[in-house]
Amino acid sequence: QVQLVESGGGLVQAGGSLRLSCAASGIAFSAYAMAWFRQAPGKEREFVAGTEQFTKSVQGRFAISRDNAKNMVYLEMNGLKPEDAAVYYCAAGRGSIPSTDWGEYDYWGQGTQVTVSS
Repeated sequence: QVQLVESGGGLVQAGGSLRLSCAASGIAFSAYAMAWFRQAPGKEREFVAGTEQFTKSVQGRFAISRDNAKNMVYLEMNGLKPEDAAVYYCAAGRGSIPSTDWGEYDYWGQGTQVTVSS
């Protein structure tokens, strides 16, 4: 059974930092492209970060990393802004290159809420 479990979300003041984690199980982790998406209320799910790819609004503030030995992927978020508030999802897709299209992903976590106060 495939599971992606996110953690690390919470409430933070604008300018603050959070580190999201995603623990994967049930897949050959190193063979999957991993990415982070987010969805704010009333908005479409949005690509945030994949390996060497970031949506423009987070470039320079967010960093993604993965540990294949631990089947983990992380999203380090700095300089958080109120517009970053959303449910953040971890996604896994077959292949080595992350896609910005959420439809290309095979597995999803349940999401973790990030709230940024101004």
